[in-house]
Amino acid sequence: SFPELFEKKNYELRIAGGAVRDLLSGMTPQDIDFATTATPAEMKELFTSAGVRLINNKGEKHGTITARLHEQNFEITTLRIDVVTDGRHAEVEFTTDWEKDAERRDLTVNSMFLGLDGMLYDFFNGYEDLKNKKIRFVGKASERIQEDYLRILRYFRFYGRIAEKPGDHEPSTLQAIKENAKGLAGISGERIWVELKKILLGNHVNHLVRLMYELDIAQYIGLPLEGNLEELDRVTKNIQNLCPKPMTVLVSLFKVKDDVTNLDLRLKISKEEKNLGLFLVKHRHELIKAMGPEPLRPYQDFIMDSREANTNSKICELLIYQGEEHLLREMQQWTVPSFPVSGHDLRKMGVSSGKEIGTALQQLRDEWKKSGYHMDKEELLSCLKKL
Repeated sequence: SFPELFEKKNYELRIAGGAVRDLLSGMTPQDIDFATTATPAEMKELFTSAGVRLINNKGEKHGTITARLHEQNFEITTLRIDVVTDGRHAEVEFTTDWEKDAERRDLTVNSMFLGLDGMLYDFFNGYEDLKNKKIRFVGKASERIQEDYLRILRYFRFYGRIAEKPGDHEPSTLQAIKENAKGLAGISGERIWVELKKILLGNHVNHLVRLMYELDIAQYIGLPLEGNLEELDRVTKNIQNLCPKPMTVLVSLFKVKDDVTNLDLRLKISKEEKNLGLFLVKHRHELIKAMGPEPLRPYQDFIMDSREANTNSKICELLIYQGEEHLLREMQQWTVPSFPVSGHDLRKMGVSSGKEIGTALQQLRDEWKKSGYHMDKEELLSCLKKL
């Protein structure tokens, strides 16, 4: 196993960062990252001579080597100090000092190391903070933020993942965030969107988005200046346990379709996300359940009339937005019925001209729709005789 390779050469190897946090919280980490005192050159030498496959990635200049073992990728990064930072990326220098490496990490809960013997190396009280569900920056918040302004959003993301209740922030941290909010203007939209999506799917989302407005962050990350926070409160209650897409949550802030366009300009969201946003802004208040025995009918009619492929999934997001849990379940069980009559059937009945066939099919489609899509071919064709 590769830890033995390191041990043989007296290089230290420990599990680092988020994986330690997950392990200590009793969760299975998504991926396990390692940190080591060995330099990239030493690691390459080590792995190559042991016949371990290396995956060529661009991480080497920051000190990261990726080894492929047992169908899994392992990232192993040399301990480092960030020498020059410009708020977006860092130039690094390697070190063998574990504390120095922990010091450049963002949050205390992400700054711990775990020895392979189970020994925890925790220079900034990360374990205490994790147990108390506290999110804090390592050292001075403003310094950490100025090294990479995206850390403002990482603070929110981990708050939404770990903190127990809204409003449990250190005032000095919020102050540092507010003073540095403008730095987010220089961060790429793609990086911001990755973090924002995770925030929107985490806990305390309405509290955190409110903070984005209070701390003057919203305008730098593509959100409307006057976000509809009342609607956000309503929708975050609706969506509990319904697994919305991030866009479905975010749209609650938007008042007009330009809000979607502006978000797209700043964050370069996917075409699918943009279309979902526009769809929800347009239909969320008009397309609602029917009174009476068939509440789903308006949604089903909309799907049947639609010429687009993924209307079904958009309608499901609309039902989540509206908090219609029962209708959502029903909608997920519903399959789009196919219209039972074809032009071929009409020709057999003696309708010959293309134009007449077109008209007749449209009329029959309307009758079929009125019947709630229940009429079968026989009923529809006998209907044609009446028409």
